[in-house]
Amino acid sequence: MMKCAIIGVSGGGGRGGGGGRARGRAEAYRHVSRGSLAAVSSRQRDKLDAFGSAFDVSARYTDYREMFKREKPDLVHVNTPPSVRLEIFEAAESAGIPAVLVEKPLAIQGEDFLAMQAFARSARVKIAVNHQLHFHPRRSLLQRKVRDGAIGNLRFIEASAGMNLAYQGTHALQAVSAFNTGATPVDVFGQVSGLEGLAETPRRHYAPDHCTGVINYDNGVSALLRCGAVAPRVIAGGSVNVHKRIAVYGDKGFVHWTMHGWESRTDNKYESGEHVYAEEDIRGQAAMTEAMIDWIEDDRAVHPLNIDSALSDFSVILGIYESALRRAVVTLPFAPARDLVGKLRGALS
Repeated sequence: MMKCAIIGVSGGGGRGGGGGRARGRAEAYRHVSRGSLAAVSSRQRDKLDAFGSAFDVSARYTDYREMFKREKPDLVHVNTPPSVRLEIFEAAESAGIPAVLVEKPLAIQGEDFLAMQAFARSARVKIAVNHQLHFHPRRSLLQRKVRDGAIGNLRFIEASAGMNLAYQGTHALQAVSAFNTGATPVDVFGQVSGLEGLAETPRRHYAPDHCTGVINYDNGVSALLRCGAVAPRVIAGGSVNVHKRIAVYGDKGFVHWTMHGWESRTDNKYESGEHVYAEEDIRGQAAMTEAMIDWIEDDRAVHPLNIDSALSDFSVILGIYESALRRAVVTLPFAPARDLVGKLRGALS
């Protein structure tokens, strides 16, 4: 049984006990057979105790480094703002923690992207990013169908999200990678607008409000990415976060997944259905965690959401920013110049 821990359980939202996104991590352990939630950490003692009581976790720490030292967890979920994630990775590496699952997005701007890229080159700790949608039962089934050739040769992928690149854009890009397995992005052409998402906030989730990006891959597949108001709405009404979707087209059919339903045409047969996102999500969280345990136990069982894959996706985001500034196609992978986000903010002002 793997010993697991969560850093960052003080966010708002959810039912009693606080914790925001951390609640989903904890609740998923009802479906994880080879790991248990053994310790939690947060700087706010009252919220730490509320969360620990809600999930019957007695090992509670206001200092995650002390938790590393005393509890020696096998797997750590990192549910913090992006600005402190690298220091947690470095502390996990120093403490000999085997694996870390980190909340998305992995990075926010060029500087932390480059620092994480440098860290990942020599790190022993195994890191994956919490894009649990990859493991949602329905999306997993559609991914397998595409991988097994049910829609023939891939031609085009369309991915979108109602929120901006920082909040949901990496989900959309990861979805493209999940359906276009083994392909590498080679260039991107992008456009962005809107300053609200680039404002200084405590969370520091910087991104333009809206974006489009056309991405070409080395296997000849092209993808269209849309985030913000330019993205299609998949249900009437609802909050801005409920519009994640991906459509994948081949020469023999297509599949289409949204947070609320799905459709496909394979073998000249059309099928469709609905699903409950919350039910899919808890199963996806659990399967993602089990896959991380697989990787801990076997170096060959590399997690599909590993840090190298996430860095490749984030390079596309930075390439969109650079393309918008230069009004030109940007070759990937892209190494950003200093203060790319600051330059973007200035250009949109």
